[in-house]
Amino acid sequence: MAARHPQEHREEQQFIHLVRLAWDLHERGMRASVELPVGGEPVLLVSPSLPLFSTRVMAVRRGRDWWFTWGRDAKQSVPALAPHAADLIREVAQ
Repeated sequence: MAARHPQEHREEQQFIHLVRLAWDLHERGMRASVELPVGGEPVLLVSPSLPLFSTRVMAVRRGRDWWFTWGRDAKQSVPALAPHAADLIREVAQ
């Protein structure tokens, strides 16, 4: 088996965090789909059941921790393992 590039491992971790969040949001009545762009990082598109727009959520690593972000402001983020992450992102995406 060939060794994988560290970038591939990071993107795989991003994907895993986003899929877990997508499921949590689905259980809360939200539409969620993970997009895997060629040459780009995975992103989660979140919207209410009748969407007018989608909120784009990214999984980013800061130091040793993973965070979900949905904007450029530091306040627009939550630790990926926080128990309230899906609830907060659901509120934002409403």
